[in-house]
Amino acid sequence: MLEALGDTAVSSGEHYNAIVRYTSALSLNPSNPVNILLKRSNSRASKGLWQDALTDANEVIKRDPSSHLGYERKHAALRGAEDYGEANNALLHMLSIIEKSPDEEIRRLLANYTSPRETIAAIDTAIHEIFTLCPLVLIDVTTGRLCNAPERIQMFKSETPFKKIVSETTMTKIDRAHIRQSVAKYFQWIMFSHTWEGKEPTFKDVNVVDSVWKLDESPLNKKLRQFCTTAREDGYRWAWSDTCCIDKETSAILSQSHIAMYTWYEKAAETLVYLADVLSSAELGDLALTKSRWMTRAWTLQELLASKVIRFYNRDWKLYLNDMHANHKESPEIKQELANAMGVAPETITSFQPEDLGVREKLRLASTRNATVEEDIAYSLIGIFSSDIAPRYGLGKTALGHLLENIVARTGDVTVIAWTGKSLSYNSALPASLAVYSQVPYSPPPMEDNELDTLVEQLRTQLAPQDALSFYYRIVHLPRATFSSRCLQLPCIMFYVTKIGAQELDGSWGNLYRATASFLGKVEFRTADVMPLTKPRKLVFVHPWLHDLRDHLDGFVSDDELEAESDVGSSDEEEAESDAGSGDGTDDASEPASPLHAEPSARVNPSTLALRLISRLGRTFNALLLEQQPNGQYKRVAAEHEIIVPGVPYQTNPKDIKARVLEIV
Repeated sequence: MLEALGDTAVSSGEHYNAIVRYTSALSLNPSNPVNILLKRSNSRASKGLWQDALTDANEVIKRDPSSHLGYERKHAALRGAEDYGEANNALLHMLSIIEKSPDEEIRRLLANYTSPRETIAAIDTAIHEIFTLCPLVLIDVTTGRLCNAPERIQMFKSETPFKKIVSETTMTKIDRAHIRQSVAKYFQWIMFSHTWEGKEPTFKDVNVVDSVWKLDESPLNKKLRQFCTTAREDGYRWAWSDTCCIDKETSAILSQSHIAMYTWYEKAAETLVYLADVLSSAELGDLALTKSRWMTRAWTLQELLASKVIRFYNRDWKLYLNDMHANHKESPEIKQELANAMGVAPETITSFQPEDLGVREKLRLASTRNATVEEDIAYSLIGIFSSDIAPRYGLGKTALGHLLENIVARTGDVTVIAWTGKSLSYNSALPASLAVYSQVPYSPPPMEDNELDTLVEQLRTQLAPQDALSFYYRIVHLPRATFSSRCLQLPCIMFYVTKIGAQELDGSWGNLYRATASFLGKVEFRTADVMPLTKPRKLVFVHPWLHDLRDHLDGFVSDDELEAESDVGSSDEEEAESDAGSGDGTDDASEPASPLHAEPSARVNPSTLALRLISRLGRTFNALLLEQQPNGQYKRVAAEHEIIVPGVPYQTNPKDIKARVLEIV
């Protein structure tokens, strides 16, 4: 009767009443109290009386050690008491009893449980996924020790969070998303962004004393410790600093770190930025962040753009402008200050992805940054450009050549060669410094639709349709620019220099020359190079900005579609090879054997598309000057200013204009 009254109370949610009833029933010394003990353990657990619930469970196990039910209640009580290690042991005992039971119906209960072994396998999978994205070494801010991946995993599996996940995943199907979220929470890390100010504490320095907290009292050691203190106060266990978390004496680790660093900042829970030269008294209108040294360093560009959550601290470790936003990228004032300083939209600050900005715009952002080590100018941009170059020190400016070559090779973007100044010895088409990309490259004035339509109708009466179409197909069939082994394969339109003379030598802006080029007429340019006028030279102006001629609204086939035509590239290369040494301004090219493989959209007929392209060629453009070498390759003649030429006269027969892929070294 008392047991039944307890059951009724449970069904009504009155667990305290049920506990009283079950206790009274047990006081009568029933011959088999196991069921009542199980029920009371359950009610006690429902009210959070974990120790009492555990006592009942242990009594059940004592009276009937062959039953899985006592271990089931013990597991529940221990898990509620947050003793996850013992809870998991109870679970293992329970599953072992079920598995060995002679009763088939009891053995079927195994299907209702997830074994710890399965859960641990799911946890290991989550750990592997997370560790492909996180730093190789992190600071444990509780102990100050540097911990590599195996050490962090070992610590995790010995601590409560791991045991809790295993204990939670028992009665249901494995929730892999929940497991990954729980594992990620344990391993989340905070990144440090700052400027180096001297002899910062290194990987070796910290390992010698075994903890950042044991470093001596130098100002730079204090900076690292204050970062760890702030991280710990904000609830983080793991922290990363470029000073001591990279073993820079091991080249493979240094290279791997440079390649992965963008991802480490991107995937971090937060980035803390320390502005050593910004005073606590700085106010909104002072633009102290904009003027800080941090905004001039090469590495900090990717640290700013990659980080999803960022907070700025002044020299006294107070929040910049006392801004209390959890993420300073969401602070209207700070976000706008950064956007104005960098010349980008505020959205670029808050949600940058490498594919969001064009090649030239990213180079512009990098053009104002500098680095102590020359190679870092290039290596700090690996993530921003999604590059796969392998960092290696001792290369000097060659590192910049590797990066720019890689950018062109992957994207085909020729705005990389739109610059003036000095050439890089790596390849004459590349600049000696990223600073030149602060220049805004020349862009021809826009052509209104009515102006374009008028020119098309005018050209329709002047040019033979077959000549226009032949030129059109030669242009659209040119492959995109490629770059490998220091050699740029540049598709372009060529204009041969027939005469050159000096106008001014040793000028403050370089030597001034005037050349006469096929179809372009007289062209003036300045270069630091001395052009020996008496020595025969094969010079050529080129128009490589074919994208400006190919308006996507015309319905041109895409580069990918053109590249899919295997016969196009080979025929162009053979044509270019056969004419590499010619300089007479003539062209015997004809329409491709099967022009249908470049069939444009039905919106505009091919003849009109051809005439539109030729019309655009008549606009002014920024020409590059090349000199042919004895082996048929070309070198760029670096100009001090852009060489702006008037464009091709509209009366020019397009069949006489050369379009080729040139090799530039």
